[in-house]
Amino acid sequence: KDKKKELHHLEQAAIGGHPDARLNLGCIEEDNGRDDRAVKHWIIAANMGHDDSLENLKLVYREGLPASPRIYREGLVSKEDFASALRAHQTAVDATKSPQRETAERFWREEAARGDFP
Repeated sequence: KDKKKELHHLEQAAIGGHPDARLNLGCIEEDNGRDDRAVKHWIIAANMGHDDSLENLKLVYREGLPASPRIYREGLVSKEDFASALRAHQTAVDATKSPQRETAERFWREEAARGDFP
């Protein structure tokens, strides 16, 4: 597979505001040893309400990232950075709430409970 092409498309999607692309770019940066850049991607995605990115930040905040198989690099995410990302994540999630969405979710949960869900 063409890794350069894959990276280009991920970058374009990230620029376009796609949080999954940010998560994936962060994982690629982590794999390439660019931990600071990985954390920046995850913060941006968490600020857009992306749950997995917030979980990655939580893990890095608590445990650091492995700089090698046995050594963890700590201090990549400060308490302030994590708190800020958590607040922004909650704001983004709250912005997607609406009475119409809640009604639709309740409807589909009830349909699934009755076994009427296709």
